[in-house]
Amino acid sequence: MQTNELREKYLEFFESKGCVRKPSDVLVPKWDPSVLFTPAGMNQFKDHFLGRIKLEFTRATTCQKCLRTGDIDNVGRTAYHHTFFEMLGNFSFGDYFKREAIHWAWEFLTSKQWLAIEPGKLSVTVYKDDHEAAKIWLEEIGVPAARLQYLDEDENFWPASAPTLGPDGVCGPCSEIYHNTPNGPVEIWNLVFTQFNRVGEPAPNGEHSNLQPLPSQNIDTGMGLERCAAVLQGVETNYHIDILRPLVEAAAEVLSVKYDPASDNGRRLRRIADHIRACAFAVHENVYPGNKEEKYVIRRLLRRAVLDGRQMGHNGAFLHLLVPKVAEMMQVPYPDLSETTQRVAKVIETEEEHFIGTVDSGLEKIEKIFTTISKSGGRKPAGTPADKPPTVPGAEIFDMYQTFGFPPELFETLASERGFGFDWAGFKREMEHHGEISGSAEKGALFKDDPLAEIKKTHKTEFVGYDELVLKGAKITAIVADGKLVDKWDKTDSSVPIQIVLDKTPFYGEKGGQVGDIGTLSLISTLPDGWYDLIEVFNVTTTQIDGDLVLHVGHLHKDSIKVGDEVFARIHAETRMAIARAHTATHLLHHALRLYLGGHAEQQGSKVADDELRFDFTHHQAVDRQTLQEIEVAVNKYILDSYRVGSVEATIEEARKAGAIMLFGEKYPERVRVVVIGGQYGKPPGARPRDWMGNISQELCGGTHIENTSEIGLFKIISEESIASGVRRITALTGEKAVAKVLADSALLQSIATTLKIPAEKIPEKIASLSEQLKQLQKKSKMGIDKQQTATVNVDELIAGAETVVGRANVGTLKLVTSVLPFADLNAARQVLDQIKQKSESTAVVLAYVQEGKVTLLTGLSRDLVAKGLDAVKWIDTLVPLIGGKKGGGRADFGQSGGNNAAKLPVVFDEAGKFFC
Repeated sequence: MQTNELREKYLEFFESKGCVRKPSDVLVPKWDPSVLFTPAGMNQFKDHFLGRIKLEFTRATTCQKCLRTGDIDNVGRTAYHHTFFEMLGNFSFGDYFKREAIHWAWEFLTSKQWLAIEPGKLSVTVYKDDHEAAKIWLEEIGVPAARLQYLDEDENFWPASAPTLGPDGVCGPCSEIYHNTPNGPVEIWNLVFTQFNRVGEPAPNGEHSNLQPLPSQNIDTGMGLERCAAVLQGVETNYHIDILRPLVEAAAEVLSVKYDPASDNGRRLRRIADHIRACAFAVHENVYPGNKEEKYVIRRLLRRAVLDGRQMGHNGAFLHLLVPKVAEMMQVPYPDLSETTQRVAKVIETEEEHFIGTVDSGLEKIEKIFTTISKSGGRKPAGTPADKPPTVPGAEIFDMYQTFGFPPELFETLASERGFGFDWAGFKREMEHHGEISGSAEKGALFKDDPLAEIKKTHKTEFVGYDELVLKGAKITAIVADGKLVDKWDKTDSSVPIQIVLDKTPFYGEKGGQVGDIGTLSLISTLPDGWYDLIEVFNVTTTQIDGDLVLHVGHLHKDSIKVGDEVFARIHAETRMAIARAHTATHLLHHALRLYLGGHAEQQGSKVADDELRFDFTHHQAVDRQTLQEIEVAVNKYILDSYRVGSVEATIEEARKAGAIMLFGEKYPERVRVVVIGGQYGKPPGARPRDWMGNISQELCGGTHIENTSEIGLFKIISEESIASGVRRITALTGEKAVAKVLADSALLQSIATTLKIPAEKIPEKIASLSEQLKQLQKKSKMGIDKQQTATVNVDELIAGAETVVGRANVGTLKLVTSVLPFADLNAARQVLDQIKQKSESTAVVLAYVQEGKVTLLTGLSRDLVAKGLDAVKWIDTLVPLIGGKKGGGRADFGQSGGNNAAKLPVVFDEAGKFFC
């Protein structure tokens, strides 16, 4: 059975059981702060499991694309581990439970209509205390007792070991189904019965009284698509199924090697196939390689694959050549991947070339580190047991990461192959010291405490703000203060803002890049004559979204409020209008970018405030000044042409077919709002993007907009810059702020022209001329000062007075020059240091100068000492604490740092030689 057929059969089967088929969620769920990547099929249903939303269905089935890095070291080595994989799942939210889940799993696996696996080849496991599940397997399914195994909580509980070790929250026992192969049993299905809420620690006697039954029992079951396909296709590894073996073979062809499954190269090719598939999907969703969180994971995977290629003798970029093959293999379930193949390949190629540019010097540095550790007898952190291997220091690991972009995980792999330990703790200290965070594939707990959890089960906020700026008679349904639900609030002096939930509101909650509305809430006092008076009591400083609720965040400044009060909700109209101008302008900007730069210029993020915006988009180089000006002119022409701005509602599939732009990582409902600017909604049959984009802009958007582009008034770009590899940012102003900026710039320009006594159009030419004159004057002045200062120091006398130091075996004898310079100039000091190194071999130099009580310390090493593996930066790091300084910077032959205790310089000079001994 082909993998695509298996995927479809699974979904069809569970649809026949009343499950609603839902599409795969995105791989990078930006709406979920608890994870970097989607780790399992249940992730998109978290609120369903917790009862936080009104359920439109109680049964679901999906095939979810997932990415995990917990088993990354096993990828390619074992038959079944991946980073990217697909998880077939079926779910119950308080509907069916163990009996149905077990019976249906067995039916799908063994029925001739479906997979027709021989029952005798299947075995099962249950949690040791789950006698209910065991009874179903033994008595109703008829699994022989010999093929049923009871396992402890570390194997058959979700999360693993939750009863004893936690975390608190939703959990439950598991039952796993294995297929018995000639190479041993393979787990293909895991049935999770989420029936408990863990609260606190277990009893001292080991009883799990901390597991409280949930009011609603749920099912979360998952079957690994690749594993099951391997079983059905009779292959010994997932990597040999029909959608992966061709990718492995393609990698072998690109690298000009033969794929031998049992060889080291076979392992590397399987890992390359896995990593390029994961990276292609991530970059497709606009997650580019970088240094933070999910971006770092993608960079790590790409660079690991590049090293695999180099270990097979290929020194150039090659991964990008495999992107079309990934798209071809995944065409049936994910056809949209083929639409971005060119962009994805370009991003990956750029990352490859960037890493290749530094990898040679990085590998050379690593070899020197290994050599130094070996020759020194193996450096070990204090307290390391004698039987532990020599360890790569944390400072070295961080230097490789910061200087060469070498992921520490790859460094650890190379160290492990040489038999060295790895100082992860030291590396993390260096990371914290330098403010670096890399991130991993898992962020935190999936389920967190929520004071509004019960409110969400019965309430939601109706948003009426597209048409209304004020609303009379909105009812307070909840108040959250100090992180807790309260019935009443009367503190007007609290510095901590509170949250008010209304049954309906005109306030727009922050989402999709648009900031939340501000305004006021007033109590309504009905007068005897039928009129009413408003008592303004609450200032809304921002508005947020939490599920189906709108949270009005702010401060009470008068009287008191309580749940059940009716209020008059009024948003600040001028601010709303300014936000709407900026939001509509982002759609026009997005449209213009795609026209002038290409369809790859997709939105990566945005921030829309009152008459100002920033827009992040994918592009691999700076937008030149002329093109940027053309884009700005185009947007202002759209404004002048007075395009109508409207919206339509459609299903997500209808909007996709119509060609509406939608953002990866956003969680869209079944019915969506499409904002249309000009033209008609829909995509002409057979039209290419460039054919129809000029007539219409249509994007999925829930934000607030103006009714006509002319209301924007003016659009002014302030800056264009890089914010990450392959991602650019444009900052711009609209409306009143744009006008103010243009007027201010004009006044400034005129002021400069007046000062220079030239016409305004001649200013650039004049500035270029003055700049060149200034450079020449500075160069002459600097040369004169340096010569004067260096002349005050006799380099030959310093060398003659050098101390002789007998270093350790790998260093040998060297000269140590130390001196406090009679001047305070960095460039002159470096010239003195360079002259000493040029005139003398096997020489180490420590120079210092004092300025206004602060000490600048320099270290230098001659070329032959650097060749022996010595490092001037590491040397200065041992000295600078003596004068109250921090770690230094520089390179192997030159180090620089400073401190504030000049009195300790004699101690520095006395200690300097010990570094070499």
